[in-house]
Amino acid sequence: MSVLTRTARSRARRAAGGSAAEGAARAGLTARGVIYLLVGLLALRIAFGDGRRQADRGGALAELAEKPFGAVLLWALGAGLVGMALWRLSEALFGAVGKDGRSAKKRLPAAARCVFYAFVAYSVLAFAAGSRDSGGGSGDRQSRDVTARVLDMPAGRWAVGVAGAAVVVAGVVIAVQALRRSYHKKLKPGELSPRVRRLVDVTGVGGGTARGIVFAVAGAFAVRAAADHEASEAKGMDDTLRSFAGTPLGPWLLVCVAAGLMLFGVFSFALARWRRV
Repeated sequence: MSVLTRTARSRARRAAGGSAAEGAARAGLTARGVIYLLVGLLALRIAFGDGRRQADRGGALAELAEKPFGAVLLWALGAGLVGMALWRLSEALFGAVGKDGRSAKKRLPAAARCVFYAFVAYSVLAFAAGSRDSGGGSGDRQSRDVTARVLDMPAGRWAVGVAGAAVVVAGVVIAVQALRRSYHKKLKPGELSPRVRRLVDVTGVGGGTARGIVFAVAGAFAVRAAADHEASEAKGMDDTLRSFAGTPLGPWLLVCVAAGLMLFGVFSFALARWRRV
């Protein structure tokens, strides 16, 4: 009886832990979807001549704050991002789903994502608490300030260049994985009808490709800042998106990228519903 009791308790703890991790993951993916949807909408406004608000996380939070029950929405968004950080932490500590989920190549990226989403969650919660500089400050200014500080360090140009190149590579990988539909192995295929699968593919391919392109271009600007030893060349999300409107294709390229980011927001909602956790 004692053995049976301990076994039952162990199973109950694992079940509770699994349910908690799943809830945190789905809340985090939903929160990420909201941010990308809002950033894409703001970028779309910029493409059509309304550039009053920045198309980055700060602009998205400011946009959300103006909505009815904005404060409640901000706190909910921050809580969701805390869930995302905790989910990634659990993957780093205990492994992710899949046959190689406990390998270092899965745990190390999960740890990096945990740190990133912990920072994002803190900035959102600080914004919700009234510290507008923490969550709503200019991402472009922050990028230039950080780049300037690093460039002033010994071997700073190399550090900025390597970091920028890493972001370029990450963007290319994100886009290629989206085009190859690598996300299929993370979904629950038995719960997807053919119509829903097509919708997920449209949002996953289009949204992932756009997200990868934005990452790659932002990284390229960092590499350029290192090569020129000029911090002003570094760009955050808003300046990166606005740069698309300065190409020969004009604002229409920005329209396509903005639509892609909105698709990625919808794709994040789909992952929140059908991703294996």
